[in-house]
Amino acid sequence: MIAWSYSSLKTFQQCPKKYYHLRVARDYKDEDSTATIYGKEVHKAAEDYIRDGTPVPAKYSFVVPMLDALKDIEGEKHCEIKLGLKSDLSPCDFFDEEVWWRGVADLLIISGDMAYLIDYKTSKNARYADTGQLDLLAAATFAKYPEVKHIKSALIFVVSNEFVNKNHVVDQKIHYIKPFVFDLERIESALKTNV
Repeated sequence: MIAWSYSSLKTFQQCPKKYYHLRVARDYKDEDSTATIYGKEVHKAAEDYIRDGTPVPAKYSFVVPMLDALKDIEGEKHCEIKLGLKSDLSPCDFFDEEVWWRGVADLLIISGDMAYLIDYKTSKNARYADTGQLDLLAAATFAKYPEVKHIKSALIFVVSNEFVNKNHVVDQKIHYIKPFVFDLERIESALKTNV
């Protein structure tokens, strides 16, 4: 099984042939679009502002009030933290040989037994918001930080100033992975049969 991520699973769901060329054969690479470049720039500005206090470029100043609210949350802040899980759901390094799942949290704040998990979204609105990515990141956070028992997570749509919130509890961490099992089995079957 090739290590998977939320985005690679979404690629497989949309088009298994595209998944094959991007993730298995690696004979094609997605080109950045205007939207993806914009998203990367906003993420970088947010990371630099939260982590280092670097001023946000004027064209993205609209995100500063949201970022200030996040900066005010007490706790240890991790920007663009890379998380990994083995197939037994134990934590591992992002590039570990046994890594089964990989994900990157835009912002993770650890405050005792509570954590805050933030994913910035640069699409126009929250109409098609999917919290599955938050579920996976929460499961990985519980694995990496066993002191954390509760996570307040959110998709923050920076353009429309919308928040899609979700609460996660450590007792349910296995249930955050279960919805992805069917598609993972489909990928595994495709890899075995080369179809």
